[in-house]
Amino acid sequence: MLKTPHEIDCMREAGKVQAKALQLCRELAVPGITTKEIDLAVEALYTKHNVTPVCKDYPSHRPGIKPFPACMCISVNDEVVHGIPSQRKLCEGDLVKFDTTCKLNNWCADAAITIPIGKVSEAKAKLLRITKEALDLAISEMVIGKKWSEIAVKIGRYAYSNNFSVVQEYAGHGIGQNMHEEPVAPNQVSTKKKPWQNFTLQEGLVLAIEPIFNMGSAKIRTLSDGWTAVTEDGLASAHFEHTLAIGKDGAMVITQL
Repeated sequence: MLKTPHEIDCMREAGKVQAKALQLCRELAVPGITTKEIDLAVEALYTKHNVTPVCKDYPSHRPGIKPFPACMCISVNDEVVHGIPSQRKLCEGDLVKFDTTCKLNNWCADAAITIPIGKVSEAKAKLLRITKEALDLAISEMVIGKKWSEIAVKIGRYAYSNNFSVVQEYAGHGIGQNMHEEPVAPNQVSTKKKPWQNFTLQEGLVLAIEPIFNMGSAKIRTLSDGWTAVTEDGLASAHFEHTLAIGKDGAMVITQL
């Protein structure tokens, strides 16, 4: 589903609001604040800019699980993705993932960041840095004509060469008028849980790319709330994401100011 230059410009406007939301998270993420307070602040920002929080009321594919109740996923330490905002207070040393999608004039933008709360351990700081660098590596490799498998191999190798593992149950994806579109863009070449077709980058292709690395094992499980995924070994996870459009000169980051 290739996008026209006009459609990409529309997505960029949504991406600017998305970037403001994550910047607000950076400003608010201090010891003592609750994850629910941050979620409500982001929702107020979305309301101010007349954008729709796509995550809110997003349906579950699991029978009997209620739709996601907040406008963003906030996942702390061993929580990998889809953490539900609550009265939990952030503490010094926490590693917190903020992931949210917004829609403006029927076009979506999706991004995520991981933030250290105060001073974190050297191990957590390295995990954060390597995961962010993996996203930057992927962006630098995204040029017309390259197959996604070539990039996925490099993302996976970068994680394992730094003694981290790659979460395989979640992957990057196409994005446009819907949050999730084809194709699937895994963070390493694997068929586990998500069979996918290799694809070639083309001008006008828009992807949300999101490396998710674990400090220990790649194994994860989902809590009884039906949403929150956590590491099986209880060690920390990190997550970074941008929405990117493929242009003649490479990847253009849509989710930035």
